[in-house]
Amino acid sequence: MVRTIFGAGVGAAISVAVLLSASPAPAQTSAGSAGMSFFITSAGPGKGADLGGLEGADRHCRQLAQAVGAGGRDWKAYLSTQAADGRPAVNARDRIGAGPWQNAKGQVIARSVEDLHATNGLTKQTGLTETGETVKGRGDTPNTHDILTGSQPDGTAFAGAEDRTCGNWTRSGAEGAAMVGHHDRMGLGDDPPAKSWNSSHLTRGGCSQDALKSTGGAGLLYCFAAD
Repeated sequence: MVRTIFGAGVGAAISVAVLLSASPAPAQTSAGSAGMSFFITSAGPGKGADLGGLEGADRHCRQLAQAVGAGGRDWKAYLSTQAADGRPAVNARDRIGAGPWQNAKGQVIARSVEDLHATNGLTKQTGLTETGETVKGRGDTPNTHDILTGSQPDGTAFAGAEDRTCGNWTRSGAEGAAMVGHHDRMGLGDDPPAKSWNSSHLTRGGCSQDALKSTGGAGLLYCFAAD
């Protein structure tokens, strides 16, 4: 009888173990992710500046936020598009809500759209990814401080026919170019563009992943919660 009870106990233990192993793992939540309303993507989609348009870029922000338990916000990529094919331009500043925004550690980046485009709190130390990590900048290997924006310093789109958004974020070849900003506020000089977080210089050599890497980029984006 003792052996029978022992065997039943082992069977029950095995059954419990199997049930536990079959249960879905809980979603991982990074420290501070519940209150996070701004982050720099830890990686780009991998197709250069072809983000799948604004819709694809927003989806990328949303998926990364969901992976750390912060998917319940209306995430928008900070990107402008240019007028083309009868469609009007879109300003990055008009896509991201009213603020305030804070990173994964609760540090305030800006309290309003006006604050964001004036004197904001974005630096290499505060421009964190969705997981709360810093992004490599000038002096690091590799340097990935070029963040895609397609925007002027005030967050508006560029006028004219010259491509500054890699075909409104649909190109990944040798054609086109995109405006980028420096999240670490550092460049080759000490002039305002070199220190600009959203409008520093154009990419060179096209819109491919290799072209982005050649000037210090990796196809990264700024993501803001618009709600």
